Amino acid sequence: MSALSTSDNHGIIRPWERGRAFQLARVEPSPSLASIVERYWVVRWDLDLEQTFRQEILPHPSIDLVVEPHQTWIWGVPTRRQALALSGSGWAVGLKFQPGAFTGCTGIDASRLTDTRMTIDAAFHRPLGDYDPEPQSIIDAMEALLAPWDRLEDPSLDLVQSAIASMYQLPANARVEDIANANHLAARTLQRLFRRYIGVGPKWVLKRLRIHQAIERIAIDPEPNWTALALDLGYYDHAHFIRDFRLIVGRSPTEHAREAATALAERPDD
Repeated sequence: MSALSTSDNHGIIRPWERGRAFQLARVEPSPSLASIVERYWVVRWDLDLEQTFRQEILPHPSIDLVVEPHQTWIWGVPTRRQALALSGSGWAVGLKFQPGAFTGCTGIDASRLTDTRMTIDAAFHRPLGDYDPEPQSIIDAMEALLAPWDRLEDPSLDLVQSAIASMYQLPANARVEDIANANHLAARTLQRLFRRYIGVGPKWVLKRLRIHQAIERIAIDPEPNWTALALDLGYYDHAHFIRDFRLIVGRSPTEHAREAATALAERPDD
């Protein structure tokens, strides 16, 4: 198991809050499970008694297994941004499946979990093994749970993952037919595969990937050339980028950038 990394923002809309209101780290899976587990993540917070932090997350098109002190769930893809209220002290340890891998392992349609959750027993017909309330112990239990699928072979899963990888080379406004043609599939076949393995449609995934990229870019440079950024992200023009960003994030790119600039200015020098 590799060391913790802090180079991934995990879909957090305000990544500049990382390290202030909460701590977030990434753990790589064992090589034998890398085809089905994208990463493990560990989040901790310890806030003053009267302090509450509202953490906004823009979920990825992936299914997560999340262990918290008093509950454990498998969460499907949420189709809307999430707001979590953090208070007091707490922690969570999660497993982010590779896109489609949950269905490849369990045979359960991902669409059954979209915007909802499922117990580990219902999904894997066995509980998560014993663990101590320490991240590595929990991760070890997760790896033991998934060990039977370390050589998973599923041609349909391969097609879905290839289609997602191809989206980085397509315009943000590409049609389903364009995505399907790029992967030598019929549009209906592509939509059916995405419903089963991802739980949302290919167009949803494409737009979500683009907005994730935008958030990461703005966090690094809150004063970009907006037209150039829109074009880099595959948009035909700035207006379409603004529309998608506002619809998905809940505010305009410039409003988001102003908040990022303020946070960067307040950051103490190393």
